[in-house]
Amino acid sequence: MNLFQRLALGASFFAIAVSGALAAPAATHNSAPNQFVEADGVRYAYRQFGAQTGVPVILLQHFRGNLDYWDPAVTDGLAKQRSVYLFDNAGVGLSSGETPDSFEGMADHVAAFARARGLKQVDVLGFSIGGMVAQEVALRHPQLVRRLILAGTSPRGGIAGNDPRVPEIALRESIATLEETAYLFFDPAPSSQLAAREFWERRHQRTEGLDKLNSMKVIAAQGAALGKWNAPGDGTFAQLSKITQPTLVVNGSKDIMVPTQNSFTLQQHIPNAKLLIYPNSGHGALFQYADDFVQQANAFLN
Repeated sequence: MNLFQRLALGASFFAIAVSGALAAPAATHNSAPNQFVEADGVRYAYRQFGAQTGVPVILLQHFRGNLDYWDPAVTDGLAKQRSVYLFDNAGVGLSSGETPDSFEGMADHVAAFARARGLKQVDVLGFSIGGMVAQEVALRHPQLVRRLILAGTSPRGGIAGNDPRVPEIALRESIATLEETAYLFFDPAPSSQLAAREFWERRHQRTEGLDKLNSMKVIAAQGAALGKWNAPGDGTFAQLSKITQPTLVVNGSKDIMVPTQNSFTLQQHIPNAKLLIYPNSGHGALFQYADDFVQQANAFLN
């Protein structure tokens, strides 16, 4: 090997070493940093990670939930094919501002966040009350939303749960334990209870940069919004016919938080909706069947 060949080889090794040193590992659910963007005087907290291709998806969380309450098996699974945004609405977690007492108000904050991030079109995955907010985003800001996934949720004027233990756990000041989470989000079946423990372990893998727990003031505002949403309607669910986006409705077969019958109502009244019901599962079916849900969700969003 002559001098020029040795120099060229050395340069190539140097280039590889430098590029390897500069290349940062891809962010995941557990490593994505907390970020902030401001719009209309509100500083929104979010985490963003995943493939920089396709239409990004914004995830809207359940009652009392924050950025840390998502399942990494779901979020990282979605992130393999698209950019994922975990989002704290106004007043929730690390976000500033006042939490609205209506899902319409929360929906407008989602749109404000998307605009602040320069997102022209998004998909939206709403879980529980996040699914109620998602419906309002689609109705109030239809140009923003391409596709919807509504998990464990209900239409306006739908059927409210009647298990007395649900509000007893959900409205207390202390956060739910593993046993309480297993009761609220999973079915009593042994397979579902095992899934609850596995979900709990996955959810607590992140140890740094954790989100802020919600205050009772935030919880009260979310509860007020839920009360308005559950007020009996005329039974026609006419607003659902105005949701024109393709929609995937997902739930467990025995949801005690937001009764499963609501998912059938959503599918029957949203013009372009598909329904996915998982067996022996409850409110958190998308976590119990995380791998299957990710496969179905990615196929639908694609």
